[in-house]
Amino acid sequence: MDPSEDVPDGTVQNVLEQETLKWVFVGGKGGVGKTTCSSILSILLARVRSSVLIISTDPAHNLSDAFQQRFTKTPTLVTGFSNLYAMEVDPNVEHEEGSSDMNDGFMSDLANSIPGIDEAMSFAEMLKLVQTMDYSVIVFDTAPTGHTLRLLQFPSTLEKGLAKMMSLKSKFGGLLSQMTRLFGVGDDFGEDDILGKLEGMKDVIQQVNRQFKDPDLTTFVCVCIPEFLSLYETERLVQELTRFEIDTHNILINQVIFDEEVVESKLLKARMQMQQKYLDQFYVLYDDFHITKLPLLPQEVCGIEALQAFSRNFVTPYQASIVRGMVEEVDQRVSVLKEQLADAEAELEKLKKGKQKI
Repeated sequence: MDPSEDVPDGTVQNVLEQETLKWVFVGGKGGVGKTTCSSILSILLARVRSSVLIISTDPAHNLSDAFQQRFTKTPTLVTGFSNLYAMEVDPNVEHEEGSSDMNDGFMSDLANSIPGIDEAMSFAEMLKLVQTMDYSVIVFDTAPTGHTLRLLQFPSTLEKGLAKMMSLKSKFGGLLSQMTRLFGVGDDFGEDDILGKLEGMKDVIQQVNRQFKDPDLTTFVCVCIPEFLSLYETERLVQELTRFEIDTHNILINQVIFDEEVVESKLLKARMQMQQKYLDQFYVLYDDFHITKLPLLPQEVCGIEALQAFSRNFVTPYQASIVRGMVEEVDQRVSVLKEQLADAEAELEKLKKGKQKI
């Protein structure tokens, strides 16, 4: 039997065809092209879904740069689309204006002393907002790996925080009430507001947590480049996703150098050999994943037209424009070398005649 028959298709077609998907996370090491890939995924999903929202949770928002359009923390229709929306949110908590120092004092400090609770509450508020909107699928353009793993821990972080707060209130609630009366603060000390806010988010968080762990509703697309650090980071990410019970079966390997230069460059040849070593490791480690190789381009992928043009590589495996060892390739190489020789001879003649100096 041909072993290639068991290798999953090297495209994201499986993501596009999974009609039950509600949440699509895109993440990986910094600088590997996550925003470009998530933007293109949202464009492709917009072709097969009724409505798509792409959210950037990276503090260094690049979504506006990718689409060349200004986005804010409210969903904005992407120019040229009727069903694709984008928004950029800050994962750090935004404190409400106008609240008194006393109300935001002790209980707020107590809440914020629980590691990650501020970001978790902010994330919960954002999810609460998103769930009220009727989008067919939501794509998350996440921050680099460490931040992403924290983002995925937020549901459990908030649940633990709530349990801890409730425990503290049951132990010290009476004492706190006596202290507030003693200092003449009154009953509106703020603990009930904060606990109420946490309690109100609990149902949303539990529901989202269940959805994140449901492979029919959620998937995580890993983005990387064929280098050691990125391979290591991807392995760490996949292990953590498995631990969180979050489905992942797609890897996008970006910035791959294909052998298609007519005249070989020693530098490119060395880089291709290095990349091939890590590409082979990806295929060994993730033999049951859909691995999509994306070519390194001489220019950036910015703007709707460039994103749409590059999107073809997500649904059709990229093929190098030349094949080594064929008559056509050798003819092409000889032709290019002749042109370069002619240019060099002409330049030499000019220098000999003294018409041009180096």
